[in-house]
Amino acid sequence: MFGHNFNERGDRMARDPLTREWAEKMDQTDELSSFRKEFYIQEGTIYLNGNSLGLLSKRAEASLHAQLESWQRYGIDGWTQGKRPWFFLAESLRGSLAPLVGAKEHEVIVTGSTTVNIHQLLATFFRPQGQRTKIVADALTFPSDIYALQSQLRLFGLDPETHLIQVQSRDGRLLDEEEIIRQLTDEVALVLLPTVLYGSGQRLDIERVTKAAHERGIVIGWDACHSIGAMPHEFHRWGVDFAVWCSYKYLNSGPGSVGGLFVHEKHLPALPGLAGWFGSDKERQFDMEHTFNPAGDAGAFQIGTPHILSMAPIAGSLELFAEAGIDRIRAKSLRLTNYLMALVDGWLAGMGFEIANPREDERRGGHVALVHPDAVRICKALKEEGVIPDFRAPDMIRLAPTALYTSFVEVWEAVNRLKRIMTDKTYEQFPNKRGVVA
Repeated sequence: MFGHNFNERGDRMARDPLTREWAEKMDQTDELSSFRKEFYIQEGTIYLNGNSLGLLSKRAEASLHAQLESWQRYGIDGWTQGKRPWFFLAESLRGSLAPLVGAKEHEVIVTGSTTVNIHQLLATFFRPQGQRTKIVADALTFPSDIYALQSQLRLFGLDPETHLIQVQSRDGRLLDEEEIIRQLTDEVALVLLPTVLYGSGQRLDIERVTKAAHERGIVIGWDACHSIGAMPHEFHRWGVDFAVWCSYKYLNSGPGSVGGLFVHEKHLPALPGLAGWFGSDKERQFDMEHTFNPAGDAGAFQIGTPHILSMAPIAGSLELFAEAGIDRIRAKSLRLTNYLMALVDGWLAGMGFEIANPREDERRGGHVALVHPDAVRICKALKEEGVIPDFRAPDMIRLAPTALYTSFVEVWEAVNRLKRIMTDKTYEQFPNKRGVVA
């Protein structure tokens, strides 16, 4: 895909994907390039860590300031007055959020954090009965998901050592959907899996695994933290029972910003496992009754008072996704990661790197995972060179070119600097030990 995008009569350099000229041509024809100016990008820095924390956009900043102004102007009346009244803020974001996960508006809500939402939905859907007492997860998922699963099992008096089945990986990087399906036995009550593995960036076949779970009478949920905002989803059409996500990665809504959840309409209305005041029917919430009257949609799964100032940036961020379109975002994301891999193959051969993520577009998320014995030191050297990567123990460098603000020239320059680091061995000056926060 890299050598035939331009007129064959043009300059050879402009047709060679390993040259800066080729990257410049790609940026000139990039239909999403105008969105880059929407973000605060530090001069001299190439930010490839959007799969951990997305950059601040001017829209997100403006929507946060708008809520501060509402607080300043209205005080407590900000709950019902202003451009986005706080009492209905979570519900007001559904129209922009639902298309990103392939849901109907009443199936989604902005609320909580990833782990809190996992606890909420496990408390709702994990109902061990008879021989169905086990939960299936995977051995490569983010630790917080496992902590939540272990906690929920203990609440039922079940030993996680025997009732939590973690599907193993053959190589420590990728999962085999066939093996996942083989673990869906008559003893399994619930499955929780990542849509995209946070380490290797492997995208699981959500539709296939969901169908297999349902054929066996098993409830299945998905953690979409590493896919929402980077690729389309079809949670409703695929029949996914529930899903959770954060908003501070590809959704660019800020550190600790409020997460979200999806519950398929076939489960609505539902009584949440963890009831709270803000899950009430809005018309009756201030009746102050001690009988819980849940909202008839996904709003019922809210627990406490919304974190308004942490939720505020989401409104501005979602405007950008509505304008760019998730399909176009995914298409550019794939081009960027394909280009990054081509440069690694062309420039870094023989330097000890291995591409750990799947190369097939349909099996890859939004980042490239490079494995190297000196990954910690290389990441430190990259930061010294103005490239912001992400390290994951024990030996993985994650590089996430983000469609809304990363250019092809930046990808070219990042790998060019990485090549220089390896050639000059400047990474050897750094200790081979990660910081407290990696």
